[in-house]
Amino acid sequence: MRRVFYVALGATAGVLVVRKVQKAARSYTPAGLADRADGSLATLRRFADEVRAGMVTREIELRDALGLDDARGDLPPGAAAELIEHPTRHRRSTG
Repeated sequence: MRRVFYVALGATAGVLVVRKVQKAARSYTPAGLADRADGSLATLRRFADEVRAGMVTREIELRDALGLDDARGDLPPGAAAELIEHPTRHRRSTG
């Protein structure tokens, strides 16, 4: 009975090792490499899209804070001087 157990255990381990080796070998074929590259490209595209969205959001915040979205599109001299003196102070356009 003990021999049957060890034969079954060895056969199971052999099958698992063979399947793992085949899977690894398949991942290095041209098709496997292309699948991994497609996954990496999709991840990079999603990351780039998120960065672009964040840039747009931050630009809107900065334009609002600096008062650049008013009708004239420029800062009056007093506001420009205030911005130079205190660049991190939050400003809202009062227009």
